[in-house]
Amino acid sequence: MSVTGSMTNGSGTTTEERRALVVEDDEDIRALIELSLQSQGFAVTTVDNGLAGVETIRTLDPDLVTLDLGLPGIDGIETCRRMRELTDAYVIMITARDEEIDKLLGLETGADDFLAKPFSVRELKARVNVLFRRPRRLPVGEGRAPATGDPAATPPAPAAPAAPPSHEVLDHGPLRVDVDGRRAFRDDTELTLTRTEFDLLTELMRSPARVWSRESLLRSVWGTEWATDTHLVEVHMGNLRRKLGAGRLIHTVRGVGYRMEAL
Repeated sequence: MSVTGSMTNGSGTTTEERRALVVEDDEDIRALIELSLQSQGFAVTTVDNGLAGVETIRTLDPDLVTLDLGLPGIDGIETCRRMRELTDAYVIMITARDEEIDKLLGLETGADDFLAKPFSVRELKARVNVLFRRPRRLPVGEGRAPATGDPAATPPAPAAPAAPPSHEVLDHGPLRVDVDGRRAFRDDTELTLTRTEFDLLTELMRSPARVWSRESLLRSVWGTEWATDTHLVEVHMGNLRRKLGAGRLIHTVRGVGYRMEAL
């Protein structure tokens, strides 16, 4: 494992940096990602396998994780699943080929974005910038997830959906979304959604009669228009539908996109 990065201001006082964890077994790609993230102001920790990545998460509490899909030992999907029990960091899953993204369709990966090798430093930086324009789902204090093992950081039990009047609240049938509180409910049960799933549901519920194309959702939720990224919409939409439970609450308009089911 390697750790790099510290930052001081002009007076010599250390300032807080964003932290990144790179989980990648290819030494050259690992170094490329490390240098790219350092240039964006991250303090970077690197490991070469999934088990080491999960253990590092317990103490590092990163803001960002880049995670190779084809890791030795436990693969990227299982590594991400275990990490999601410990952190709400942004996760970019890196695959060997564009075609591998197809294999992720319908899987509960827990990743926020996917990036196919070979990729450019410019594209990686752009995707990181897009992610950090979106709020983290479960803020604690300044937005970090609580460190594992801290008894004072045990999250409280979900409260009934009662948002202050100043909050934007959306309702559609059994669904209720507190936009500002970033909480979603089906009836009285709080849903466990990732940032991306929450943002997708919010966009659909703001205009329930609108048919959203995949490209429109990419622009609105991800802030990108990369053509191949329509896979991202399909992956996260499939996961969102499963979490919403029984009943077709999101309707697919064949050849176009998605809208909320008419009630």
